[in-house]
Amino acid sequence: MEGTYAGMRVSHQPLLENDYMTSRRLFVAAPAALALAALAGCATQPTPVSVADTLSREPQLSTLHGLVQRAGLTDTLKGTGPFTVFAPTNDAFKAVPQKTLDDLARDPARLKAVLTYHVLPGKVDSASVKNANVKTVEGGNVAVAKAGAFVTVEDAMVQQADILATNGVIHTIDRVLLPPVRR
Repeated sequence: MEGTYAGMRVSHQPLLENDYMTSRRLFVAAPAALALAALAGCATQPTPVSVADTLSREPQLSTLHGLVQRAGLTDTLKGTGPFTVFAPTNDAFKAVPQKTLDDLARDPARLKAVLTYHVLPGKVDSASVKNANVKTVEGGNVAVAKAGAFVTVEDAMVQQADILATNGVIHTIDRVLLPPVRR
């Protein structure tokens, strides 16, 4: 039974029928709303990309990203890999003496050597770190160690571990590693 009240159409259906229809609509709409919310949550998760693209996405690695570009290593770090990169943060680069940074800027081969000294061939997540000396892409060895949840490489502490990329993993570190000078 229907009628009008103050110019609005009003249904005079029994209360139980209205409650049944309302609960039925909620029963159908609730799962759809949950599925939509789950999909929206998935859409906000960054899709894994290459090591080079991950470096470009991370604001705290903008200095490293710029140096990787300058050294011509972007295509390498977009390659198949896998790579493990111990990535100095912007704050780590601020601790390097300006003279050292200027010298690296003038010597592309030395810059490339310093950057590849931070890269291991293969994917080593933090759970897989063993106390050992490991060979870098540059050719030198670095000491990696793990004590509990703490991971170090040489005298640098891993600040954020296991940033996954499609072709490897990145661990941010609090220092820039300089390879020994070969004579």
